[in-house]
Amino acid sequence: MTNNKSKSKPEAEKEDKTPDEMAGEILDAVMTHVPFDGWSEDSIKKAADDVGLSRAYIKLAFPEGAADMVDAYLKRIDTEMLKELHKLPVDEIRIRDRISTAVKLRMEINQKNREVVSRTVAFLAMPQNTPLSVRSLWRTADMMWRWAGDKATDYNHYTKRVILSGVYSTTLLYWLNDDSEGYADTWGYLDRRIENVMQFEKVKSKGLKFLDNIPGLADIFGPKSHKQKDTDKTDKADKS
Repeated sequence: MTNNKSKSKPEAEKEDKTPDEMAGEILDAVMTHVPFDGWSEDSIKKAADDVGLSRAYIKLAFPEGAADMVDAYLKRIDTEMLKELHKLPVDEIRIRDRISTAVKLRMEINQKNREVVSRTVAFLAMPQNTPLSVRSLWRTADMMWRWAGDKATDYNHYTKRVILSGVYSTTLLYWLNDDSEGYADTWGYLDRRIENVMQFEKVKSKGLKFLDNIPGLADIFGPKSHKQKDTDKTDKADKS
């Protein structure tokens, strides 16, 4: 008598779900191997065995493989960060403290998977992953500024995010190598970077006010300048 073993209930339930619905579970499984094997094919293969899914199924959930998984992981952290930030009384926090609070909170969330973060930084440092690195870093900085209340739509919108991207990324690298108690050295480093940013903003603000008082080319060579020349000619004629 042939025994046709039926699939277990968990396996059947998984097959009933779409790849998008399974993406979170797959990502969790991969992350358990990332500290040892990085964001690699080995991690994905082991995760597939863990969750009882074929590589083809996982490919449907993450078409670009490890790159899509890293992006999903970073989006997950962004979402968690924003959720925690919205619990804070932002109106009662100074603007400079809002930014440092956001960066610090991001580090505290990362603390749960510090080795995963280290492996992620290494993955994003690869030349072929530069677009993903820039895109994800910009997304994080944009979320932080929006939570902080930034409503700039001019070039300040971009400069603020570029500067914060630099602050966050360098602080992250400092944090990964920090063995001080409670990461005190990292928070000191972060405070100094934020202070530098605030000083830059002050200088930039003064510079923009100065530029506002400088006449543009239209003022120098425009209709008003011709009128002024005509007036000068008239004054000379009256005096002669």
